[in-house]
Amino acid sequence: MLEKVRYEGAYPTRAHTESVVRHVLEGLGRQLTGAERTELTARLPQEAATILASRNPTDRPLTGWGFVKDLAERTGGTPATTRWDTGSVLGVITGLAGDDLTTRIIGQLPDGYALLFGRAQLARAA
Repeated sequence: MLEKVRYEGAYPTRAHTESVVRHVLEGLGRQLTGAERTELTARLPQEAATILASRNPTDRPLTGWGFVKDLAERTGGTPATTRWDTGSVLGVITGLAGDDLTTRIIGQLPDGYALLFGRAQLARAA
């Protein structure tokens, strides 16, 4: 997983990649709940699953843009680089999770996550 994220994100070192993956997975762990969280954890490599599961879900769900801004503040990054980092990690997670689980994850989260997972953001039915 790390090598795939490193390649997709064009990161210069493995250490930088590990940091990016850790931060994004911790953030996702604060947002994702229920069966989708459990299923995703089962499909990730052990270390990534441990990071995701180590964070308790928040009672304040964030939109996709809110997720990026929150992560940028926590890591000291810019919104632009944090958006890149998030997309690099979640794009690889999409491949590991598969289409069905990714669709359910996006459906559970507030608006704005589809683009972060590398998908089109479709309007939800009213």
